[in-house]
Amino acid sequence: MRNLQLPGRSPAHGVNGMAASSHTLSTATAVDILRRGGNAMDAAIAACAVQCVVEPESTGIGGDCFCIYAPGGTDKIIAFNGSGKAPMAANHEWYMENGFTAIPRQSPHASVIPGAVDAWHQLNRDYGKLGLDLLLQPAINYARKGYPISSRVSFDFASQAEILTRDKNLKRVFMPNGRTLNVGEIHYQPELATTLEAIANKGRDAFYFDEIAEDMVIYLQELGGLHTLEDFSAVKGEYVEPISSKFRGYDIWECPPNGQGVIALLLLNIMAGFKTEGVNPLSVERLHLEIEAGRLAYQDRSIYIADPNHAEIPVTALLSKQHADELRASINPVQRTINLPKPSLPDHSSTVYISVVDKDGNACSFINTLFSNFGAGLMAPKSGVVFTNRAQGFVIEPGHPNCIGPGKRPLHTIIPGLVTQNGRTLMSFGVMGGHYQAFGHMHLLSRLFDFDHDIQEAQDAPRIFPIPGENTVEMEGGIPSDVIAGLEKLGHNRIAPSKPIGGSQAIWIDHKRGLLTGGSDPRKDGCAIGF
Repeated sequence: MRNLQLPGRSPAHGVNGMAASSHTLSTATAVDILRRGGNAMDAAIAACAVQCVVEPESTGIGGDCFCIYAPGGTDKIIAFNGSGKAPMAANHEWYMENGFTAIPRQSPHASVIPGAVDAWHQLNRDYGKLGLDLLLQPAINYARKGYPISSRVSFDFASQAEILTRDKNLKRVFMPNGRTLNVGEIHYQPELATTLEAIANKGRDAFYFDEIAEDMVIYLQELGGLHTLEDFSAVKGEYVEPISSKFRGYDIWECPPNGQGVIALLLLNIMAGFKTEGVNPLSVERLHLEIEAGRLAYQDRSIYIADPNHAEIPVTALLSKQHADELRASINPVQRTINLPKPSLPDHSSTVYISVVDKDGNACSFINTLFSNFGAGLMAPKSGVVFTNRAQGFVIEPGHPNCIGPGKRPLHTIIPGLVTQNGRTLMSFGVMGGHYQAFGHMHLLSRLFDFDHDIQEAQDAPRIFPIPGENTVEMEGGIPSDVIAGLEKLGHNRIAPSKPIGGSQAIWIDHKRGLLTGGSDPRKDGCAIGF
């Protein structure tokens, strides 16, 4: 239990249902849907749609979606991959012939075909109780009638001012007075409201065909993109087999590649071999081990993670005890390892995550993203759709499993998670923050199961993140100065993060007491609410 005399927040509790998200309006929407008879899947979709409006820098209908769902709170886990694919004309030869060595962010080439709307449709059809026509109404109302700009959203808007000014459509919508919006100002997105209304009335085909699709394709093609109407009409996400590993007696579930969930499990496998009794989680010794484990695991990520439909991904080998033992044994406890190869990865990014549990025990772990703030920094002029820059997850390197290619999905950072034990789901959780997410899963679960933090304390704890391929470690201000000095003495170069590291939400299910306990990351504007 936290010290109630210090600033902070307590976990939320409920018995009939609970939702946790990174925006208060999103969480409130989810709770309202639960009260109106919707289930956890319905509530997550409705909340996500609201976040596409009120937290538009982090997510949008032009982005991607992953979901892990536990019907009835069992361990019969359902996983869905709603990540977008590259256009069918996107072969590496074209990029090389046109002088590309990497995918530039603010360009049509950074945008994959959006998969989120199709994911919402399939998940709602198969596991929801209420229709999309009802679930999208809160988002439509906020987009048309206005919503107040919250603190983190205002901060993120300001950080992307230069990107916004370089796209006339983004600038018109998100800098309506020639500047980014301040906290408390009311913002409107009428074009997005009309697009959401079309999806509510006509279903997912309203987005992937006809006027809305034409608006997106024409704009991308005007900028030199390779996207076609055929690419949009062919979108179809897929149910996939979830992967898992044990940590401290619990089963941890993740989506398989092309996401980085396997790297989160690898990190847990490495850290499971280190002792924790009598260890301070903020000590030099512990943070050094986490940093080194992260550097090794992310090196594997850069080599192996890609679209499994186009490459052989050695998931079993990556999650083997032998592999974890070998990586753990290579860590020098008193010195940073040198000469790790530099991976070809894009920069840090943003996402939204939603966790919902309903009265029937259905647990939904739901994540939706544009990747970087405002994605590719491009907006379709008539539909209000902001495009993802997820194609930056590709490399342009012939023979590499993650090399861009026709209809391929790139390496993906977003990873919803679930925890089960003895046939029951115990926790729905997720971590935001682009590349940080796999490291963040390890960090969150270690704080819970190794160091007995409660569900809120585990999210409040100061964070670090070793930047993949670099000799730099982001360290938040909450890391004690003597610990920073100690880590630097071991060879870690500390940098201050440009924004808080990641975000997270989680809900714990106490089956014996019939109690739900939730937490929401203070680095965002959201909350957990139970009833």
